Amino acid sequence: MSQIFDALHQSQESGNGSRKFSTAKDLLQAVEQQVERHVGGEEQAGQLVCREHLQQFPAAQPALPVHSKLVCFSHTDSLAAEKFRFLATRLRHVQQKRSFKRIVITSSVPSEGKTMVAANLACALAAGKQNVLLVEGDLRRPSLAKQLGLGENAGLSQLLQDKADKFNNIRRLETEDFCVLSAGNVQTSPMEFMEPGRLAVCLDSVSAGFDWVIIDSPPMLPLADTTIWMRLADAVMLVTRPGVTTKHQLQRALEAVEQSKLLGAVLNASTEATAGKYYYHYAGKSPAVPTESFVAK
Repeated sequence: MSQIFDALHQSQESGNGSRKFSTAKDLLQAVEQQVERHVGGEEQAGQLVCREHLQQFPAAQPALPVHSKLVCFSHTDSLAAEKFRFLATRLRHVQQKRSFKRIVITSSVPSEGKTMVAANLACALAAGKQNVLLVEGDLRRPSLAKQLGLGENAGLSQLLQDKADKFNNIRRLETEDFCVLSAGNVQTSPMEFMEPGRLAVCLDSVSAGFDWVIIDSPPMLPLADTTIWMRLADAVMLVTRPGVTTKHQLQRALEAVEQSKLLGAVLNASTEATAGKYYYHYAGKSPAVPTESFVAK
C-alpha cells in the first residue's frame, strides 16, 4: 500500500479513533493533512524565456460560450479568478526552488472540471508574464478547444502522426497571451500512435521555449492514456468534485499517482466554499511544495 494510504490510515486511527469518511472531500482532506512531501532541487538557472517566443505562432481569438466557467478570461474580478491567481503564484514560488514545468491536470472520472481548471490555471500563469502552453491531451473526448471557442484545427493528433508541424498547430491566444495546442482530430484508439517514445519526442519539441506546459489529460479511470502523460510530466495535480467523485474512485486515483510528482489537489465546485474556507497545508522539508485544497466554482 502506498505512503499516501498509510497516511490515510494513520489519520483514521488517530484523534477520533474510528473516524469514518462519508465523502470524497473528507478523504481528500485527511490525505492532505498527513502526506509528507520531500522536495529538493536547486535554484532554477537562467532568466525567463523572452515573450517574443510566442509571436512565432499563429494568433487566434477565443470566443467563449455565454455561460463559460473560464473565469480568468471573462470574470477576472471574481473570487474564483482570484483563487486561480493565488494558485498560480504558489506554483511560481515552487518553480523557483524546484526545476519543473510540465504539469498534468487530471481527475478520477469525467465531469470533475479538470479542463476548466487547466484552462484557468494556464491563463493565471500567463498573467505573470511567463510563457505558457496549454495542451489538450485528451484525444478521445476533447473539450478544451470547444470551451475556448477555437473551432476545429489540426493539433496534437496530427503531430503524433507526423502530419503537421508545431508552428502551424499551436495557436497563440491574443487576448490572454498564452498558447494552446488542441487535440486535433478525435481518435477512437489514440494508444495506437500515443506510445511513450513518440509522445516524448513530440512533447519535448512543443515544450521548448515555454516556462509552463499545462496538460489537460483524460480522466484516470478506467483509461491508460493518463499514465503515459504522467510518466512524461514533472508534476500532477488532481481535480476532484463533491457529489461526482466517490471515495473509492478517489482512492484508486491517488494510488495511481507517483507520490513524488503529486503537487496537490483542486477541490472544484464545493458548496461550502467561501473566501475563508479554502486552506493550504505544507509538509515535508524546505523548500516545501504545497498540497492544496483549492476551490473554484
